[in-house]
Amino acid sequence: MAHEHRDEPLGERAQHLLRALVESYIREGQPVGSRALSRESGLALSSATIRNVMADLEALGFVSSPHTSAGRIPTDKGYRFFVDSLLKAQPLDTADAAEIKRELSSGLDDPKALVSAASRLLSSVTRLAGVVTLPRSQVQAVSQVEFVGLSENRILVIMVFNDREVQNRIIQAGRHYSPDELKRAANYLTEQFRGRTLAQGRQEILRQLKETREHLNDVMGTAISVAQQVISPEGAQLEYVIAGETNLMGVAELASVERLRRLFEAFNEKRDFLHLLDQSLRADGVQIFIGHESGFQILDDCSVVTAPYSADNEVVGVLGVIGPTRMAYERVIPIVDLTAKLLGAALNSRR
Repeated sequence: MAHEHRDEPLGERAQHLLRALVESYIREGQPVGSRALSRESGLALSSATIRNVMADLEALGFVSSPHTSAGRIPTDKGYRFFVDSLLKAQPLDTADAAEIKRELSSGLDDPKALVSAASRLLSSVTRLAGVVTLPRSQVQAVSQVEFVGLSENRILVIMVFNDREVQNRIIQAGRHYSPDELKRAANYLTEQFRGRTLAQGRQEILRQLKETREHLNDVMGTAISVAQQVISPEGAQLEYVIAGETNLMGVAELASVERLRRLFEAFNEKRDFLHLLDQSLRADGVQIFIGHESGFQILDDCSVVTAPYSADNEVVGVLGVIGPTRMAYERVIPIVDLTAKLLGAALNSRR
């Protein structure tokens, strides 16, 4: 959760008032005035003193004043300081913990079913949106590649890994390919990839391409132009299951129809959102992206709390919760953490 601040350190009184303000705003969703803050903080301070501290916090960028209100609300920077320095860790609600344990140890055998259950659980327990990536096999050896031509020069790519796991992707080709071209290209790729990971297969194709550039035949040309879209150096693209997007419709800060439409489109297109999840895959433990920290404008009013999950001591996926920046972090963080641990344990038990 490290996002360092190089600003001057906040005094104890300012920290206490900032925590009271953030907790009140998360709970009530209303800008917090100095009188309410005096009551919330439990400090015997005059309204004038509180107003001075608030002016300092505003100058430092931790709070802002909505135009229509005398109260203040936290900024992304204020939430970040709260999460990093002021958050009081809460034990996970026993009923929530019991529900997550029960659902994820109920003998579901299929990884996709487990992922769907985890996504649904994250959503129902937090009443926000839950997202879980499908687990990546530790060594995904390609068994077979098939191409199916679709309309408008699109191609359905079917890849079988480890003789049992099937992944499908639709790509946009630069021109129309005949069924015969696609079949020959798929056969060539299957031949090059069989028993290799995507990254190894990619290296092999590039090696051959170097050697045979002068007499590149049509089959290889077709295969390579299609393969370049399917295979990135990092290997297979993440896929994820999302649940509870409609919960975000009840969140006042996100509830404009246009904003929600763009947010749901981003979830469906997956591209930007996958970058965020990919960062979390490489992280250690719970990560929190607050507002603009995600780097994607569509998530400027959202926070995303993620954690990687492991099987056989290797990270195979990531899960998380998407909600407004005004979310109950002290409740969401332990839920995400526990679900990641239990999903990993459930996947381990079926291996």
